[in-house]
Amino acid sequence: MKKEIILAIDQGTTGSTALLLDHSGKVIGSHNQTFPQIYPKNDWVEHDPKDIWISVVDAVKNCLSKSNVDGHQISCIGITNQRETSLLWNKKSGKTQGNAIVWQCKRTIDFCENLKKQGLEDLIHNKTGLFLDPYFSGSKYNWLLNNFKDSLDSKDAILGTIDTYLVYLLTGKEKIITEPSNASRTLLCNIKTGQWDTELLDIFKIPIELLPTIHNSNEKFGVTKGLDFLPDGIPINGILGDQQAALFGQTCFAPNETKCTYGTGAFIMMNIGETPKFSDNGLLTTIACKTNDKIIYALEGTSFIAGAAVQWLRDGLGIIDNAQEIEALAEQCQNSEEVSFIPALAGLGSPYWKPNTKGSINGLTRSTTKAHIARATLEGIALQNRDIIVAMEKEQEQPISKLLVDGGAASNKLLMQIQADVLQTNLYCPQNLETTAIGAAYMAGFGAGIWENREQLRKLHNIANTYEFDQNTTECEKLIRKWDLNIKRLLVE
Repeated sequence: MKKEIILAIDQGTTGSTALLLDHSGKVIGSHNQTFPQIYPKNDWVEHDPKDIWISVVDAVKNCLSKSNVDGHQISCIGITNQRETSLLWNKKSGKTQGNAIVWQCKRTIDFCENLKKQGLEDLIHNKTGLFLDPYFSGSKYNWLLNNFKDSLDSKDAILGTIDTYLVYLLTGKEKIITEPSNASRTLLCNIKTGQWDTELLDIFKIPIELLPTIHNSNEKFGVTKGLDFLPDGIPINGILGDQQAALFGQTCFAPNETKCTYGTGAFIMMNIGETPKFSDNGLLTTIACKTNDKIIYALEGTSFIAGAAVQWLRDGLGIIDNAQEIEALAEQCQNSEEVSFIPALAGLGSPYWKPNTKGSINGLTRSTTKAHIARATLEGIALQNRDIIVAMEKEQEQPISKLLVDGGAASNKLLMQIQADVLQTNLYCPQNLETTAIGAAYMAGFGAGIWENREQLRKLHNIANTYEFDQNTTECEKLIRKWDLNIKRLLVE
């Protein structure tokens, strides 16, 4: 087989990554470019679309330069993206209406609560597998339309998530499309059909002509055109939302295979096969991917804050100078003693779905040190994930025998060991932690015919580290009891 190079673009919450992968699964190079976060009001989070695009352009340019790869060597492109972040723009001019509303933003809480009062939550859940929460795109789309209606030319307006915006720009403003793993996060898509649902569109007051068309995840979405950093004619052959891309990158192709990605938040996703199962335990049902017109579904649990809690210790409290310091600092104490940190800095996600809840640090005394708070932060990240795993095990009526982990915080060995111990489950960490970008590359290569089937992809997946759980559960049981007590207190407030 001749050598093929795939470009993956991973557009995330705090930065964009470009990654080059060859047909043997080897990462040739990568580059991450960060961009600013915008907080115009309390609980509001925005991105400037120009910053997003510039970060993508710079990431690709630097990746190609560092790897000594010419753009003409790229056979295809895969895209993965922060899923629910929403934009409104003019398809002729490309001008955006305001900033992008980020998935973490809570500005539409009242709108969602009003729909709940109308008794619409069950109907929406049964069609979408999601809950009525400002996390998802539907209420954000409604807000954008209502707040920019005076400056909006509706015949040229487009509402979309980041994947749609990137394809639009990469193809010279020609293609306006999305795919089911992203569409299924909008509250507007019926996950049984993988298409927009007219009843849901009426509820959220979204005209269907403002939305992109939905294609399979491994189709040819268009080709590059008119760019100064890539040649014309490179096909875009795969798109997945970031967590679905990580599931694909971890080669979780069989039912019950499960991964956890530790990024800004923590996202646990389980492949459940070709039949959607709606959760009674606070989990989301979502489309993992749609290839060759066959939909694969997943159960998902979402913690809104994971790595962002470490960033808060750095930027908000000044306890550490950089994120990498937290592991060494936390290891200065044997345990967190009475200190407990619930990192609900953007509300509680799965399985509670309490967007108004605030984070809390409990059990502080005169003897509390920075090390105790650092350790409690890692424990809080692990324990909120445990709540999700417990819900998944209840849903599936069987334990999760192993958990595949990835994302930047998976390099924190102490966090991974705490996670294994509180779950009493072994963790498996791949050789390359950029599984989200790799998943986008896999899907694009799959769509382009570089790989013919999923078994070929499985052979490329290498496990580098295994974290075996400590069977002495005394300390873990104390942690869990402390966590459960503080969660109950928080939920009552």
